[in-house]
Amino acid sequence: MDGGDICEAGEHFFLGLSHRTNEVGARQLAERLAKLGYSSCTVDVRHMTSILHLKSGIAFIGENTLVVMGEMANNPVFAGFELIRVSEEESYSANCVRVNGRVLVAEGFPRLTAALRDRGFEPLVLDMSEFRKMDGGLSCLSLRF
Repeated sequence: MDGGDICEAGEHFFLGLSHRTNEVGARQLAERLAKLGYSSCTVDVRHMTSILHLKSGIAFIGENTLVVMGEMANNPVFAGFELIRVSEEESYSANCVRVNGRVLVAEGFPRLTAALRDRGFEPLVLDMSEFRKMDGGLSCLSLRF
């Protein structure tokens, strides 16, 4: 189970199936989460060539809202959440993180930044150009407790 394949969304967890996380690992984590009173479901991203793991394509930013790459947005597991859909041209920006009431977002993605503001979120735009060269994103650089 790769940490980049675990997206906490309040009391629910999305568990990515990727080239780094398999069904056995996801099932074991789901069982442990259930014992703690959390729900979970899997999201298979193995067919996607544009992302390495789940959190490259979705982010929970609170207020029952997910930022989701357009390619993933129609997945029925996201029903019940408000979605901010990210266009293919801005797909890298779906890897964002909410910290202390602000949404950290990569620089150069004006549509997502505007959509966040329109929904009442406070984006903080950051230069991620050096990290992006090796497919690194904001969730890759954060620890959450």
